[in-house]
Amino acid sequence: MSAPRNRLVIVNRADPVICGHSVEGRNLAEAALQRGFDEVRIVTWPIERLETSGLPLKPLDHLLPYSEGIFVERPEPVGDYKVPDGRYTAGIVGRLVELFTDGVPTVCLSLYLSPHTTAVAEAVRTAWATGLPVNVTTIAEAVGSDVTNVVKSCLDADRFGAAAHVLSSYLSQDHCVAVSEYTRQLIVEAAAEIDVRHGTAFAEQAERRIRVSYPAIDTSQYLGLADEDIEETLAARGLVRDGYVLFLSRLQNAKGVDDLIVGFERSKAHEGLQLVIAGRGPEADNLRAQAAASPVADRIRFLDDVDDAEKPKLMAGCAVYALPTKPKPEFVETFGIALAEKMLAGGGPVITTLAGGVGEAVGDHAMIVPVGDPDAIAAAIDEAVLGMPRAERERRAVAAREWALQFDRLNVFDRLFDGVLPERAVTSG
Repeated sequence: MSAPRNRLVIVNRADPVICGHSVEGRNLAEAALQRGFDEVRIVTWPIERLETSGLPLKPLDHLLPYSEGIFVERPEPVGDYKVPDGRYTAGIVGRLVELFTDGVPTVCLSLYLSPHTTAVAEAVRTAWATGLPVNVTTIAEAVGSDVTNVVKSCLDADRFGAAAHVLSSYLSQDHCVAVSEYTRQLIVEAAAEIDVRHGTAFAEQAERRIRVSYPAIDTSQYLGLADEDIEETLAARGLVRDGYVLFLSRLQNAKGVDDLIVGFERSKAHEGLQLVIAGRGPEADNLRAQAAASPVADRIRFLDDVDDAEKPKLMAGCAVYALPTKPKPEFVETFGIALAEKMLAGGGPVITTLAGGVGEAVGDHAMIVPVGDPDAIAAAIDEAVLGMPRAERERRAVAAREWALQFDRLNVFDRLFDGVLPERAVTSG
């Protein structure tokens, strides 16, 4: 097998993690092959580490395969039990050093600043220190929750060093992007606060260098779904078209599922609907308990085994899709990939809030409710199901799809890589 002429390396939390940016990594990998990269390597975490992390995971036997030319690497930890978490990061850094020094021109994209971008920064430094030829261009994508999780929490605790480590690693990359304008501003504001407190100069660099790159979606999964396929999928779940309100995302406090359950039970439309809550996450047990105590408990269903192939059909068949997200210290919806996916799939209207960067995902094509307001959710469900004529529902669905097409993975890839590589490295055919 001949050596590749060019390579893309993606460092992220890949499958089986239930996370929009693991899907984004997959989509950018597939787009890279279409745009002329010979080889894509996704460097990520060993399965056993993910299983002990507390992250919500997909069933391992339901993962979609990658195209030929995409390789998923899960480097083994380095060292023994005396080096707890650092063993896994050392494994990732070590593998990146090998990829950066083997002579293949490489672009390395990291999704999430901590620990992925910090690992890339260390690998680049080490690669140059070897004295071997290095031909690597780095792109770091901040997704927002890594800023709220790390930088903001460090500011709150006055842990300057940890916040500086993340920001300096980010700004050391050749290209810095954020998944939304909201995220970009979040980083600039955090950098400015650090500057004021400690006399650093992060904010000016962040303002000047960070550009927006929205998440990449495989629109082909959501467009042109056959009616018979949708009906077959719904029938297998005991569902009927337009017969349910759908939530499909991670089950965590910030997603607003608790408000949705209350809003559903207060709606007039619930008498003819089911509420389907699809996903996994740390709040699953609490939400199941809340639903069991609801006066409409018999109309609320939980699905924890929805795979990537089934997701678009569930979205397309619902009467309403609701994701009433709300900002929490541990998580803010910095874009809302699932919302854009739903708009591509068609079906009933989207109900959501304007928390974080959601407005950039949905534009003017969602029913917006205030954060933490079950009564507003109930009213929106009733309007969508009982008060909206079929023609209006269809008009809204078409307009929403047109908006969401801008997030097609090839469109996003082309914008992200514009100016990053010489023209010879990536083709646009």
